[in-house]
Amino acid sequence: MKVGIISFAHMHAHAYTEALKHIPDVELSIISDENEERGMIASDKFDVPYVSDYHDLLDTDVDAVIVCAENAQHARIVVAAAQAKKHVLCEKPIATTVEDAVRMVEACEEHGTILQIAFPVRFQPSIRRVKALIDEGKLGRILAIRGTNRGQNPGGWFVDPELSGGGAVMDHTVHVIDLMRWFTGSEVREVYAEIDTHFNQDLRVDDCGLLVFDFENGVVASHDPSWSRCKTYPTWGDVTLEVIGTDGVVEVDAFAQAMTLHSDTLGHATYQNWGDDMDQLLVADFVHSVRAKQDASVTGEDGLRALEVALAAYRSADTKSPVKLARR
Repeated sequence: MKVGIISFAHMHAHAYTEALKHIPDVELSIISDENEERGMIASDKFDVPYVSDYHDLLDTDVDAVIVCAENAQHARIVVAAAQAKKHVLCEKPIATTVEDAVRMVEACEEHGTILQIAFPVRFQPSIRRVKALIDEGKLGRILAIRGTNRGQNPGGWFVDPELSGGGAVMDHTVHVIDLMRWFTGSEVREVYAEIDTHFNQDLRVDDCGLLVFDFENGVVASHDPSWSRCKTYPTWGDVTLEVIGTDGVVEVDAFAQAMTLHSDTLGHATYQNWGDDMDQLLVADFVHSVRAKQDASVTGEDGLRALEVALAAYRSADTKSPVKLARR
C-alpha cells in the first residue's frame, strides 16, 4: 500500500510519517508541500521524493493520502484527492467553515473514498476503556462530563485567522467534543462560551475559553481548550476527562503515561512518553480501513459535527448568549 503526505504545515505530519514506517507492507512513496523549504526538509529527513504541487502527488499511484495542511486549505485538497480516487486521512479540524466540511464529506461519498478525521485520542487505550465502561453501564446514566485540552500557543499559521479559522477554541475544542459525542452517543444541542485573548494580547486569535454544552440526551458538559501552558511547561498540554454517572465517576488523563525529566542541559523539565502511541494507533486504523475497504472509524461526518460545535462557541461568545445548533 502506497501513501502520500500532503503538506508538513501541521507538526503531526512528522508523527504520522513515523507511524507509517512501523506498519508492514506500507510505503510512504511521495510527499508534497507548497512551502518548498519545508517540503525539502521533510524529503531529506524521510528520504522520500518531493513535489511542490499536490496535484502531481495525486497523479501518482498512491492509494491514500494524509493531509496536514493549514486548516483553511483542507477542503480544496481533500476534494481534489476524492476526485483522484484517493482515500484520505485529514488532520483536524476538518475545515474552517461548515460549507467546506460538507463539500469534503459529499465529495468523498460521491467518489467512493474514505474520509477519516485525525482524532487520535479516540484510540488511546485508557480513553477506550472509559468508553467501554460507559457502554457496559458501569457508570449508570451519564449526567455530566468535564473536559480539558489545554496546551501551549503553537504560533505560526495557527495564530493567523485566515489560515487557522480561529485560535485555541478552534484548535482544541474539536478533540474533546468528539470524545464527548462518542461517549454519550448524542449530539450537542446548545453551546455557551466565554472566549478571549488573555495570555498574549498581541494575537489576532483567541487563546483562552470556557465552553458549556447541553446534549440532546440531557448530559451537561464543560470544556477548557485554552492555550494556557507556558513555554517552560514540561509538555505541550493535556487531554483530561471526568465522566459523572448515576452509579459512578471516572477520571482519565490521556497523557499520563510519561515521566518528567529535569535537565540542566535543556534548562527546564520535559515529559518523556513511555506508553501508548495514539498517533500510531490512528494511522494503523486508517490503513486497516483502506485495506479492508470499510468505513472509517472516525468519519468526515464526525469532523463536521465537531466543527459545528466550535463555530457555535464563537457565535455564543460574540452574542454573549447560548447558541442552539442547527444542522443540515
